[in-house]
Parts: sequence; structure tokens; C-alpha cells
Amino acid sequence: MPIVDRVDRGSCGPIRSLYWIEYEYEYEHEYEHEYKVQAAYKPPYPSFLARSTCRSCPPPNRMASSSISLPSAPIGVFVACDQSVSTQSATWSNSGWLNSLGINHWVESQPAQHDGQSGMRYRLTPQAFAEWTPEYNTLRLAEKLQSYFGKPACELLEHETLMAMLASPLCFAYPNIQEFESSARIRVNIAQAASKTFLSFDAYGAERPEDFWVYDEERGFLIKPHRSLIEALRLATQPGEEGTVYSFSCYRATEYVVALGVAQEAMRINPQLYRQLEAQAQRRAIRSREFHDVFMKEYGSRQEPLPETYYVPGDRVWFKNPDPASAEALGFEGSWLFYMGAGVFSDFWKRNKSFTLDLKCLEIYHWRHGAYQDSEGIWRMDEKLVQEQMRKTEQDPAEHARVLQAMRQIQDGPGIYDKGGCIDATREYTRWVHPKSCNIHLVDAQDAL
Repeated sequence: MPIVDRVDRGSCGPIRSLYWIEYEYEYEHEYEHEYKVQAAYKPPYPSFLARSTCRSCPPPNRMASSSISLPSAPIGVFVACDQSVSTQSATWSNSGWLNSLGINHWVESQPAQHDGQSGMRYRLTPQAFAEWTPEYNTLRLAEKLQSYFGKPACELLEHETLMAMLASPLCFAYPNIQEFESSARIRVNIAQAASKTFLSFDAYGAERPEDFWVYDEERGFLIKPHRSLIEALRLATQPGEEGTVYSFSCYRATEYVVALGVAQEAMRINPQLYRQLEAQAQRRAIRSREFHDVFMKEYGSRQEPLPETYYVPGDRVWFKNPDPASAEALGFEGSWLFYMGAGVFSDFWKRNKSFTLDLKCLEIYHWRHGAYQDSEGIWRMDEKLVQEQMRKTEQDPAEHARVLQAMRQIQDGPGIYDKGGCIDATREYTRWVHPKSCNIHLVDAQDAL
């Protein structure tokens, strides 16, 4: 069976392809998180740096938050360092990026051990944690920062990102301060790019700007020679007010936004990695499970789920459709979104729109009322009916509360449809990009120096 059913050029000039096999794999129910659990890629770095949880930190006191057991104080960020640089690392919060943002006085640092490695741990002070992110709720953090600094949320995205990371109930571990800063900057890049992304949803097909992209049946969409990777990604995903809107699937769209965020930071601090990213994009597209294995890390687990209100700008998040019937409609098994900060998530399919957590939960709940089978027995979605049902529920306080209580639960595992909601136990963020610690391995571009 051919991967490409048809390749043609539409009237507006984009390269278009319809490729069923790729999307069939992407949206297979069992694919939701199995691709993460079974990931074959092993980064060539110490195990403590490849993990997301700080298992060797002193056991914290526990408190109950809903049905999730959470540490009473944030774990925050661990940065590996030896004694020769520990003094410099210890004073980083008072003289570095945090100081320039005016948030250093809300941060405490102390020597720590993480999986047998020495370093420094950074986190919000107990008072700051209680004031800014109580019970690990980061959804109102930007609102509070706006009130404190007197600036709009868009100008405080760096502040929000760093403070949310420093309030984490699980450990973000980095090999050096520079990698921590780059991780935060990539998150900011992703959140900003997601806010500008506007696409046409198409679970069966895809389009790209023909001046920058070419399609190959085996290798996918490729960047043309002598074209900027960053510009090609922007043109494909950010049409502005008058540009061409291109067709994407939900998951593929998130890949482009992540790639853009990584490429921007690589250009700033690791030109060799940027050249490799560009060469890889010219030779073979990295997609689906391989994309996660190469570019992404996951934090949280079903055993240690993240709180339903804890998100860091730039997080890639999976919202599951817990209704098995409507989940049969291609593209409505769930939604891959980015947390953009300020309490909102990306909505790539409506210009200048976004979702609150409650609004996204409400939409996914009502997919069950908009799903139907066409004359050929294929499941479709009446999105206008979904919107009507959402408005109706919002006008009924009791029903609205009932729906949100059901949906704001941790989702069931892959292929399971029982009593779970749509909230994921995990989030995703990007791997490292600095020259001495980069663990993004591009197999087709190792010769690009």
C-alpha cells in the first residue's frame, strides 16, 4: 500500500499530500503513550541526567491534593556541578538571569545530591511557593505576576516559565546552568510560537509552502536546499492575518512548533546543532514516535502523576477523549496542545484563540454528542453541534460542574475507557542543546559540522 495516495499543487501554491498510513499510525488508540514507554532511544549520558524525577533527593513530607500525593515543598531544579564551580552555581540566583528578571528573592538554593551526583538545587522559597503557586497551581501565576510587576502577561513569559519550573513537584535535572537556561528559553520560544500558530485541521492530508518545501514519498516533507529552517517552519505554521493557512494534523503541528523552538535556541548557542537540524530537515523528516524519541523528554508518570493544575509554559500535553465511541472519529482520539502560559492552551484551528483548562475539558466531553457515522460507516464529527452543546452546558451551573469534575480526572491508560477523565499524568519538554551536553542525536546529519 503506497504511503502517498496523491500529491498535487492546490490553486494557492502549497505542496499537498494525502498519506493515510502515517496518520493511521499516528492516531492509533494504543499509540497515545505506548510510543513513550517503548522508546528505544537511549541518550549517551549518565542516567541521572536522563531521568525526570529526583529519586535520590531526601524524601519529602507528603500532603494530599485530590487523590494525588504531592511533596509539601517543591523539588524544583537540580543542576549538576563539582566543587570547583559550586560557589558560582550557588550565587547564580543572585547574579544571573533570575536577578535580571527581579525574581531572585523568591528562590532558594542549596547543595543537593541527585542519583549520586553533586550539585545545586533551586526552588521557590516556602513563602513564595505558598503565594505564587499554592498546591502546585500554576494556572494563575501569570495573573499574579501581572499584578505585581504591572506589565502584560506577554512581557512576563520568562518570569512565569522559570517560576513554574522552580515550583515543580518533580525534579528537572540539568548538567549545567547554561542547559537549564536554554531549556527555559526553548519553552518560551515554543509558547510564543504556539500563540502565533494558525492551521487548517486535516487528519488525512497536509500542505506546505512550495517555495521552501518539497515532498518525497519515502522521506516526507523536506526543506529545500539553501532555505532557512527557521523561516520554513514559521511560514508553514504562522500565516499572520493574511498569509496562507496550511493543513496539518494535530500531532504533526506540535512537531513543527517544537522544532522551531529548538532551532531558535540552537542558532543562538550551538551553531553546529543548528546546521545538523537544517541538514536533517533537508534529508529526511523525523516524525511521530521517532520525533518524541529524538527531541522530547517526559516528566510525571502514572505512578507519580502531575497535579491537574500544574503546567509550565512550553509543555506539550495530551488531552484524551475518554469516550470510546467518539474517539473512533479520526483526529478526535484526543488533543495534543501546548501550555502557552497565562492559564491558556493552544488552539491551532481558530485564529487568535486559545483554551482554558475548563474550556478544553468541556469541548472534549461534548465530542460524544457531535460524533456520528456517515453512510459508509466512518465516524465523523459535527463540530457545530459540539459548540452548541458547550454553550448549553455553560448555562447550567450544576451540569457544568458535573462535567468538569468528571473530565478533570487523570485519564485512563492507553486503550482503556473506564472512569478516567481527559487530564494526562505527564507533560513533555525538550532535550538538551548545548555543545558539551547536547543529547539530540540526528542520525542523518552527523556529517553537518
